[in-house]
Amino acid sequence: MSVFTPVSSLIGGALIGGAAAWFLIMNGRIAGISGVLGEMLQPSRSEVGWRVAFLSGMLLAPLLFVAAGGAWPAVEIDASPGLLVIAGLLVGFGTRLGAGCTSGHGVCGIGRASPRSIAATLAFIATAMATVFITRHLIGA
Repeated sequence: MSVFTPVSSLIGGALIGGAAAWFLIMNGRIAGISGVLGEMLQPSRSEVGWRVAFLSGMLLAPLLFVAAGGAWPAVEIDASPGLLVIAGLLVGFGTRLGAGCTSGHGVCGIGRASPRSIAATLAFIATAMATVFITRHLIGA
């Protein structure tokens, strides 16, 4: 990573935090993606509408950004498809094991001063640091 963008990062973080707080205030719900998506597997009838709208907004927002003149970001993935599948499965397993994802715990839970979310976020960060150290410095990947 060679580009440091503190202003846009700060603005983006403030928008995410503000949206999560607004969502909690207006709906009494946590804007954790794994929970929103996971409950779609067996939703109650009254829960379907807002969950579909929430997930649709996440999928449509980048398309609207590009339609308004924005550019797709350059994405470079330096891993095999098999490794990406394994990584995705591990993330999904960790999300279920930790009763939430980084957005639910890191953004919403810490904002509510939840001890469980603070502990989970610290575990996410420690695991990410260990993974990067092992893959880059011990394995050399």
